[in-house]
Amino acid sequence: MRKPEQVAVVGVTGYTGFELARLLLRHPAVKSPVFYVRDTQNKKCLAELFPQLRGIGEAPLRPLSGTDITASAAGTAFLATPHEVSAELAPALLQAGIRVVDLSGAFRFRSAATFTSWYKLATPHANWLSKGVYGLPELYSKEIASARLVANPGCYATSVILAVRPLAEAGLIADGSGIVCDCKSGASGAGKDPRRDLHFVEVDENFKAYNLFSHRHTPEILEHTGLPEDRLIFSTHLLPLARGILSTIYVTLSATHTPEFIEAVFRKFYAGRPMVRIWPAGSLPELQHVAHTNFCDIGFSLDNSGKRLIVVSCLDNLGKGAAGQAVQNFNLTLGIEEQTALQ
Repeated sequence: MRKPEQVAVVGVTGYTGFELARLLLRHPAVKSPVFYVRDTQNKKCLAELFPQLRGIGEAPLRPLSGTDITASAAGTAFLATPHEVSAELAPALLQAGIRVVDLSGAFRFRSAATFTSWYKLATPHANWLSKGVYGLPELYSKEIASARLVANPGCYATSVILAVRPLAEAGLIADGSGIVCDCKSGASGAGKDPRRDLHFVEVDENFKAYNLFSHRHTPEILEHTGLPEDRLIFSTHLLPLARGILSTIYVTLSATHTPEFIEAVFRKFYAGRPMVRIWPAGSLPELQHVAHTNFCDIGFSLDNSGKRLIVVSCLDNLGKGAAGQAVQNFNLTLGIEEQTALQ
């Protein structure tokens, strides 16, 4: 019988995969993790590949093989892999009785048409889309706890949804008004594959917008905030730093409110959710407050009219935006405190 604490990790060589490995190797409930990569470079254990993990990373490093993973004792598999790889690998693991936590976008949508439209890929995994649970613990913890397939959210989507969903559920957003989500991310969010536009000399002392009206996290935001597409402006920018996301969100409220009321809405919504920290009215979080953590910090400012609201949402794109959130989801499936190994 497979045990969920027996873990296989696929795709550890990327920034997210390395962060995931660092967290799992220190996790008190994880037993005998095994790491799979396409090219082991003749290394036998993870610490040989990443010397900074010496002392904690003497875990097996093996060539990627779906057959080997399904034949192993693994009860949980983390996929820190491209969408195409996850879409191909996850169904076989699931059929073998292994729970899957996928960090790609392969299973984030119920609709194959939505995936194809935004990711420009075929959906041979379409039959599995309905099985996936969107892995945002603050919204879907009960569903995640019993899920066989957890689809980890996108990093930008996490920062925006956590900021907007409480306002949407409380009916505070003015009918017909648009919401502007102006987001900035560190370069690690673009992955580890070499690209000319991510070279140091291109990123350093520079700041630019990209993927306007075409970013793949857009449909996640629409689905989990309930906003129609014609009311959302979602812009993304590349910051000249390694990690972190700061989202500045502009909202017109349906009625006049006080700062105390808005703060109370956020605090009530996230009561008992340890990974979201609400700042006092008028105080705003910064990237340095969340770097190398699994927290999402949310602050806001309300103008004198009581109707124009600016919300600032900060998180680490490799933490709460990816690997940390995957571990948070894993903790829920184990039935342990969701912040285990994350504080």
